[in-house]
Amino acid sequence: MEKEKLGFIMCVCTGKCPGFKAMDIWDFINQVRVELPVEYGFIHPQLCEEDGDRFLEDFLKSNRKVIIGACAPNMQKKMFKQAFKDAGLNVEKDAVMLDIRDMTNERAFEVVENALRELGFGEEE
Repeated sequence: MEKEKLGFIMCVCTGKCPGFKAMDIWDFINQVRVELPVEYGFIHPQLCEEDGDRFLEDFLKSNRKVIIGACAPNMQKKMFKQAFKDAGLNVEKDAVMLDIRDMTNERAFEVVENALRELGFGEEE
């Protein structure tokens, strides 16, 4: 039986956050979704806003584990905890939060790739 792949969500803090100026977000998300063992990869403009909460609550009903690349992981956990709870998930167990701000595409890609590898997805399979 094939292992279920994780999804990758990137939050870009409206796309104007200085933390993402070193990255071409469109090239990055395309590289992640094409080259890494993820089910999908997509960008949300601001997960921490009310529409982001509604989106996560609805999206997480699929009970899929996800990796979120955005700002500081501790802030993500605080901001997204309720959406995971409302979907019957646990933010600590069912998500991996990565800080990919202030990185080039290459460095952010390495961070996501290493997280997947640590979770048992990737080349060592």
